[in-house]
Amino acid sequence: MRNYGHFIGGKHVAGKSGRTADVFQPLDGSVFGKVALASKAEVREAVENAKAAQPAWAATNPQRRARVLMKFLELCARDNDKMAELLAREHGKTIPDAKGDIQRGLEVVEFAIGAPQMMKGEYTEGAGPGIDIYSMRQPLGVCAGITPFNFPAMIPLWKAGPAIAAGNAFVLKPSERDPGVPLMLAELFLEAGLPPGIFNVVNGDKEAVDAVLDDEDIKAVGFVGSTSIAEYVYSRGCAAGKRVQCFGGAKNHMIIMPDADMDQAADALIGAGYGSAGERCMAISVAVPVGEDAANRLMDKLVPRVEALKIGPSTAADVDFGPLVTAQALERVKGYVDIGVKEGAKLVVDGRGFKMQGYENGYYMGGCLFDNVTKDMRIYKEEIFGPVLSVVRAKTYNEALDLANDHEYGNGVAIYTRDGDAARDFAAKVNVGMVGINVPIPVPLAYYTFGGWKRSSFGDLNQHGPDAFRFYTKTKTVTSRWPSGIKDGASFVIPTMG
Repeated sequence: MRNYGHFIGGKHVAGKSGRTADVFQPLDGSVFGKVALASKAEVREAVENAKAAQPAWAATNPQRRARVLMKFLELCARDNDKMAELLAREHGKTIPDAKGDIQRGLEVVEFAIGAPQMMKGEYTEGAGPGIDIYSMRQPLGVCAGITPFNFPAMIPLWKAGPAIAAGNAFVLKPSERDPGVPLMLAELFLEAGLPPGIFNVVNGDKEAVDAVLDDEDIKAVGFVGSTSIAEYVYSRGCAAGKRVQCFGGAKNHMIIMPDADMDQAADALIGAGYGSAGERCMAISVAVPVGEDAANRLMDKLVPRVEALKIGPSTAADVDFGPLVTAQALERVKGYVDIGVKEGAKLVVDGRGFKMQGYENGYYMGGCLFDNVTKDMRIYKEEIFGPVLSVVRAKTYNEALDLANDHEYGNGVAIYTRDGDAARDFAAKVNVGMVGINVPIPVPLAYYTFGGWKRSSFGDLNQHGPDAFRFYTKTKTVTSRWPSGIKDGASFVIPTMG
């Protein structure tokens, strides 16, 4: 039985609130540990440590900050297997998928090592008579991240890596469902040479979230989670005068044109729809074949693939996906399948009755495949976050395009086609933030920004890429003049450069 507290000021700190939550092992339903739930006072302790440590870190030149991140990458490579196994046990995703989670986070840290370049301002000599103008990027101070259960390594690193590289201190409030990896990242940051107090981890529930949002010393907050909570965090954080970026729910479509390679499209749907048991904000949950012939050919390919999915313990080799994260998540997803059946969708493959031999108490569910789903159904409109794929048949390309454009979520979308003109038109017209052309999960690489549109995102700046440094810094512009004995006298006219 593991006991998880907090990581504050460079050391592990036991919880003081008296409140805890169970951390389950999804593969067998057993209690893996207990995590402390922080009080407002404990969040404040982390913020005070961060605030005290931040000025010296900001004064450290960007190259030296980058070297700490380089060392951190080395240590993560050393402990990669250990971290992935812990992540898999607490979350339920397979070990290869857990390693992908870690790797995509580390790629953003690799990008953040370019802080010396990203922090550069601009300079104009002779902008006016004897006047030079230059700008500089400076850190905000103390920043915070509120991150979800489904990527306990990737999203914390997407938030903390650029923030720390830019000279800020960081307070992380990870999901209480799988807190082990965030605490391990804190240990590795410290071992890499990050000063105590620059990266703090405070575990908790809504009380901790509200404390983060209300603390006047936290200047910026990043959040990833459901849309309802994203709206709450965004509105409360903005009301407190903070810079806030929030990423919410998704309902990602894949358009399959009649000319598409159906084997390629079906394989893409299987991986993007059922990988990590569908617990990804970039999962494809809606397939939209264009035309009845394309729909029938796609279903012929999909059904045997869904029926052949290998489900098993997250630590086992050669399984496609593992259990869902909690018993509540399992019941929620099964409930959506029940709703889809009642609404009249055709349940072609039913995974609700799946049981894992020897792991009967685990949170397992087989893949589910719906056909003849319509846009008025809840299983189409709402995010299910499980291994459920819905097929919505479109008569024309424009009808398929309208489905993606009219949905309230706009996180990711994909099109499968051999027609370059159709792909180009789709990329230009679709009202979605991230687009894949023959790519099922269009998560940009670390040097581009990640972010959806519509009700998938709240705030003006995205995650990682150049936007990360814009979000975690403020720009100061200096207008400089050295008059060399010139005496102009008082002027009551607004300055110009004429």
